[in-house]
Amino acid sequence: MDIADSAPADRPPQPAPAAPVQATKGTVRPGDRIFLGLSRGSGLLLLVIMAAIAVFLTVRATHALSEDEGNFFTTFEWSANTDPPVFGIAVLAFGTVVSSLIAMVIAVPVAVGIALFISHYAPRKLAAPLSYVIDLLAAVPSIVYGLWGALFLVPHLGGFYSWLDDYFGWTGVLAYHDGAARSLFTIGILLAIMILPIVTSVSREVFRQAPKMHEEAALALGATRWEVIRMSVLPFGRSGVISASMLGLGRALGETMAVATVLSPSFLISKSLLDPGGGTFAQNIASSFKESGETGKDALIASGLVLFVLTLLVNGAARMIIARRKEYS
Repeated sequence: MDIADSAPADRPPQPAPAAPVQATKGTVRPGDRIFLGLSRGSGLLLLVIMAAIAVFLTVRATHALSEDEGNFFTTFEWSANTDPPVFGIAVLAFGTVVSSLIAMVIAVPVAVGIALFISHYAPRKLAAPLSYVIDLLAAVPSIVYGLWGALFLVPHLGGFYSWLDDYFGWTGVLAYHDGAARSLFTIGILLAIMILPIVTSVSREVFRQAPKMHEEAALALGATRWEVIRMSVLPFGRSGVISASMLGLGRALGETMAVATVLSPSFLISKSLLDPGGGTFAQNIASSFKESGETGKDALIASGLVLFVLTLLVNGAARMIIARRKEYS
């Protein structure tokens, strides 16, 4: 007898298998299409704005450079309002780069130490208010830092500069000849305080993202807390620290009001970083723009173009450094 014939007569019929749903090729939901358009438009808008800034600076700078009687890159003078105009950025470039490097040397190690303390050493009851204070420092206006630097920092640095002169004055770079401490070194200290919250906040968040399993595995193998940080946390957060440092360097390069309040500008490069004088791009633009004529304003815009290019080069170099380290990029 056939097996099919022995099946009960009241057995319910089996439903037919559903046909597979065929996805329609090329269909995009309206929300995805809108989001794609907004994202693409935002990226293109940013490029257009950057290009417009570059074109504006280049056109105005070309007009000023065509009338400059000095060498724009090597002249130690800024007389853009005279007839004929003579101006150069040698002193400004030196002051901007040196003060920013001093700020980075002071701020980055301190910021990384604070970030590691908050993320891996401090108890939670202390880490939370300390993080809040650090973030609050980033919101303090530049003019407040400038007033604090002029009224408090400058009068109290004389003793420290005398100590530096006693032990390191033989180098010439740290020789102190008395006078007010309105020098590039003072500007570097002030800028270090200003960029400290930015570098600390970004580094702290990066260190908190370090894989906990790696840290716990290292501790289980008998590693000390410092060995865990050195082998697990710092390699993971290196790219974040570089990015945070570049953010701080960008602010240091373009800082205006604090530098203009503290620095005693002069178009003379001194051998000692503790001697008053010097200048930066942003400080010179802020202090000279109001009293400048048409050619003088174009000359200031030309110096702004150099600062613009310098900032782009710094950020590009940071991206190259991060991209070369494939293990954490």
